[in-house]
Amino acid sequence: MLLRCLLVTLAGCALLAAPLAAREPSASRGPSTAEERAKALAIIKDNEENPLGPKARDQRKWLVSWLAQIPDITVNACLIFDGIAAPGKKDSDLVFGQTVFAQAAFVMQHPDKKSNLLAQYQAGVEGALRLYENLLKSKPKDRQPYLDNLLRRRAAGTLAEFVKERVSASCDQEDSFAH
Repeated sequence: MLLRCLLVTLAGCALLAAPLAAREPSASRGPSTAEERAKALAIIKDNEENPLGPKARDQRKWLVSWLAQIPDITVNACLIFDGIAAPGKKDSDLVFGQTVFAQAAFVMQHPDKKSNLLAQYQAGVEGALRLYENLLKSKPKDRQPYLDNLLRRRAAGTLAEFVKERVSASCDQEDSFAH
């Protein structure tokens, strides 16, 4: 069910999530290159800062395709945002998709911590909240009380506690969807 929810959300985001669900890294494809990782990190940062930009959709498509092909970066699925608006509403698909991208960025930037799933999930939530804040600059009426509450938790220093609780309650450590 978790993977199904993830796929619906990513598909709604036009991120071409299908390759992630049942992907097998290309046998001929080697690990990611330094240049590819640099491009991916730039796209992830740009997506957070300018999620509605003119290149954003194409960049996200490239990123999903690339993550589906490479054998050396694994991102684990966890439905931490259980109270977010339905896919397609108030850009929740973009917010949820950014959790995946921010996790990938964490794994690329901290390869020594790639097996620390809690740290991955925390990075995903932080990235999604940064994207949400930037979305609100363009669409201030699209506030989501659930995400606003998480922003307050972050400001109060209790966001990590929330993530840990959600991971314990909702996340199957076997639900990885990118290698």
